[in-house]
Amino acid sequence: MHASRRLLIYSHDSFGLGHLRRCRAIAHDLVDRYPQLSVLILSGSPIIGSFDFKSRVDFVRVPGVIKLKNGDYTSLKLNINLSKTLEIRESIIAHTASIFDPDMFLVDKEPLGLRGEVEETLDLLTRRGRRCVLGLRDVMDDPHALYQEWERKGVYPALDRYYHDIWVYGVPEMFDPISEIPGMRRVADRVSFTGYIERQATETDRLAPGLQLPDKPYILVTTGGGGDGAGLIDWVLRAYESDMTIAYPALLVFGPFMHLEQRRQFQERVDRLSNVFATTFQSNLEALYDRAVGVVAMGGYNTFCEILSFNKPALLVPRTEPRQEQVIRAERAAKLGLVRVLLQDDRLPPVAMATSLHAICNWPRPGAALRQSLLGGLDRIAELCAPFIDPQRRRARSA
Repeated sequence: MHASRRLLIYSHDSFGLGHLRRCRAIAHDLVDRYPQLSVLILSGSPIIGSFDFKSRVDFVRVPGVIKLKNGDYTSLKLNINLSKTLEIRESIIAHTASIFDPDMFLVDKEPLGLRGEVEETLDLLTRRGRRCVLGLRDVMDDPHALYQEWERKGVYPALDRYYHDIWVYGVPEMFDPISEIPGMRRVADRVSFTGYIERQATETDRLAPGLQLPDKPYILVTTGGGGDGAGLIDWVLRAYESDMTIAYPALLVFGPFMHLEQRRQFQERVDRLSNVFATTFQSNLEALYDRAVGVVAMGGYNTFCEILSFNKPALLVPRTEPRQEQVIRAERAAKLGLVRVLLQDDRLPPVAMATSLHAICNWPRPGAALRQSLLGGLDRIAELCAPFIDPQRRRARSA
């Protein structure tokens, strides 16, 4: 062990912003709590450099890949085949881990990494006696589809071979992988539910230069990364185009991965509306929640955490492909009274969305007691890390 402590986080980031934002939130909270800790994030996100990172948090970017609609992957930027791209990524990951030599290795979502690219690193760190942890979001996918995927990838033997702990960033009341995902009971003794990862806006959060905000409270519409958010943006725009009486303006956040031509067409429609504003990307999205009277979103993990954290009434319009993650989360959250849900359907008229936009500010917010039982993820993660990051605290508690 080192006098200082080191945490290495792997985030494959082939699509969207969810994995990176979750890992960044965890890293920032841990360095605030543990002054002897340094965190290094391995990521394939092409826009990781657009985010601010606190002191003692840094990143290594591996060459990006992107998932195609048919489920296959391809190199994002390089004009080389996927196998070569993965060779480069695997080499960078393993070499970084060997030199950084972390006390803990936290793998986000993909137990073996993209196409198995972190197995070599898991093997290396396991032989060195380092703590390996798998972090899973609350809902991964349809349980049986995930089971088949993990069987095909050889995940279950890897859980036995490499992982000391499995953290679920949620609560069993929303989704319990132990009882719902076949094959997970075998690792039940290593599973810890952390609760959802709370978010907060800070005074240092800076808005994107030139961002024009409405001069009164607004409805925040966010698509996450935006790569699959065109349907939601179009539906909201059609609602405002067809109904000029919606009381609150809308602030649309397209997302950095929305296709350029789609963004251009949407911006032209926005420019024709006096009560709709838009921006492509906001690295500190939390800063936009303060004046929002409600949120319309697709239902990704980070957005759901923000809705809970800022106690906003919300309409979720989840995607249903290629994974069932968002629709499962949205429907279960609706049963708990946390959100309302509309399923995307191109045949639905704009009035279906406009009706929700009229009403959203009057919907009940999640109750304080219920929110308190769901949040607390960062506190719990810090507790789980303490024995390996702050052994003096562990000895003091034992004494």
